[in-house]
Amino acid sequence: MAGEQPGLVYLVTGGCGFLGKHLLRVLLEQEREKLSEIRVFDKHTDKSMEEQSTEHTKVVVIQGDITDYSCVLEASRGVDVFIHSASLVDVWHKVPESLIYSVNVKGTENVIQACVENGVPSLLYTSSMEVIGPNKHGDPFVRGNEDSPYRVLNTMPYPRSKSEAERVVLKANGIEVRTRGKTLVTCSLRPTGIYGEGHELIREFWEQCVQRGGHGRVYAGNVAWMHVLAARALRDKPQRVGGEAYFCYDDSPYKSYENFNMQFFMSYNFRRVRMPFPLLWFMAFMNDLLRWLLSPFFNYTPLLNRYTLAVACTSFTVGTNKAHRHFEYEPLYSWEQCRSRTQRFVDSFAQNDCKGA
Repeated sequence: MAGEQPGLVYLVTGGCGFLGKHLLRVLLEQEREKLSEIRVFDKHTDKSMEEQSTEHTKVVVIQGDITDYSCVLEASRGVDVFIHSASLVDVWHKVPESLIYSVNVKGTENVIQACVENGVPSLLYTSSMEVIGPNKHGDPFVRGNEDSPYRVLNTMPYPRSKSEAERVVLKANGIEVRTRGKTLVTCSLRPTGIYGEGHELIREFWEQCVQRGGHGRVYAGNVAWMHVLAARALRDKPQRVGGEAYFCYDDSPYKSYENFNMQFFMSYNFRRVRMPFPLLWFMAFMNDLLRWLLSPFFNYTPLLNRYTLAVACTSFTVGTNKAHRHFEYEPLYSWEQCRSRTQRFVDSFAQNDCKGA
């Protein structure tokens, strides 16, 4: 590679997590010779990911805490594109609110400051559709776009923290960075419910196995692909994408969470349990009441609470026309490919469980 232009350096926070592993795979597949190094930053690391290094691209796994500014600053030296996907996700009251804000908001502020200090010109933030909704009233949002009116009423710490983090990222667009005489270009992606191989939540549904609202679900590989395209656009079309937020979806069918997950479980003779909504609401209410009563003694965190019930029972679907217009996003993986890849993952643990039963 002597005499060639040096490749780009990418940094991915949360890179050892579910989405992060898909990001690494798609970056290595789609950017190939463009990248000289991908730094994978996470609190809980998987050093084996470095074995994915190629002839052109070195994969470096860095252990660090997003809430520790010095760690973020050191990891981002010499970086060209910063993909900030690290996040603390909790809609079950498992994690203290203060910790959620420390990771999701303070951690994001650390990322922005590190970009400024190290002269990183491009910052891509992984947000969530939950910065918009569903809200606590269950108001539907059908094929909405980024400008569609909606009553945003975030009652849980997680969506509130993601909303605040997205706000500071987009506000940082255009600020001057040091050492390179350039400005920071930022944008944000809002995936719907992500699924795919490696997703532990689908394993939880299998183990614990509300059919009402239709939801947009998006395959992790297509979320990663939109990150690749948006990162390119931050460099090539900064005036177009800077300061913008984009919904992220693909061709996965609109179904309730139960029906969507059941299509991967049906070959194992799972049966749907139908419950009337008032009964589900009462169960969710009782779970919330028990959580409050037991909180001095025990952290009771069932999957069903009033927030998760509202999410499950509200029709909330989005369009991606804006991403197509601004950086030509089209899903990289068809629905058939997404379903096949996810089914193989489900089979990998479901068959073992069935053998051990």
